[in-house]
Amino acid sequence: MQRIRLRYTKRGRLRFTSHRDFQRAFERALRRADVPMAYSAGFTPHPKVSYANAAPTGTGSEAEYLEIALTAHRDPAELRDLLNESLPDGLDITDAVEARTTGLADRLTASVWELRLDKVESEDAEKAAAAFLAAETVDVQRRTKNGMRTFDSRGAVVELRVLPPQPDRPGAGPCAILRLVVRHVTPAVRPDDVLSGLRAVADLAPPVPAAVTRLAQGLFDEESGTVTDPLALDREAVPAAAPTAAGTPSP
Repeated sequence: MQRIRLRYTKRGRLRFTSHRDFQRAFERALRRADVPMAYSAGFTPHPKVSYANAAPTGTGSEAEYLEIALTAHRDPAELRDLLNESLPDGLDITDAVEARTTGLADRLTASVWELRLDKVESEDAEKAAAAFLAAETVDVQRRTKNGMRTFDSRGAVVELRVLPPQPDRPGAGPCAILRLVVRHVTPAVRPDDVLSGLRAVADLAPPVPAAVTRLAQGLFDEESGTVTDPLALDREAVPAAAPTAAGTPSP
C-alpha cells in the first residue's frame, strides 16, 4: 500500500463549502481520476482518506492537508495533476508527496492566518492588537452543541500584527490587514475568536465580516517563531532500498 499526502486550497466562493462538501467533491474526483484507492473493511467500505485539521466553513485556505492510501503505486506529481483536472476551480491540489514518515496530524501544531478588515483603519487595528497582546487573558464566548462556552482566546496567540497599508489595493476605503499566528490547542482558538477578543479589549468591531484566509499550518518552530512545512520531512526522508533476492538491501 502506498500513502500520498496532499496539500490543497479553498479559494474564492468555495471557502463557503463545508468540510463534508469538500469530502464529497474530493471522493468524486478520486473516482473520475481512476485513482486505485484502498478501501476500509466492513459492510460499508469507504476510501481510506485521512483529513487533518480542516479550516472552518467560511474561511479561505492555502494550506489544508489530507492523506490517501492506494493499492498501486502512483507518481505524486501525476496524481496531483489528475485530481486537479477533476476538482472545481478553487479546490486545488498544490502539493503531493509520498508519505515516508508517520504522524502528519501531529505536525500541524500552529496556523498562520490573514484577516482583512474592510472599513477599518490600520491605526485602530494596531491599538486593538496592542491591547490584546498586553492582556494576560482575553475571555470570549462561543456557542457549541452543548451551549455557550467561555474560554481564553489570548494564550494560544503567538503573533498578532497589522501589516502595512496597501495603497494600490482595489476598491475604496480603508482596510486593515492582520497577520495572526495561533497554536492549535484545546479548545481550538479560531480567527473569529480573536476578533471577538479584539472587540472585548478594544471595542474593535468591523462593520463588515472579515475575510479570513489560512496561509500556512505546520510545526511551530520556537527558535525562529515560524510555522514550518509539514511535508518537508517526507521530502527529505530517503526511501528504503528494495531487498534483493538474497534478502539483503540492494546497494
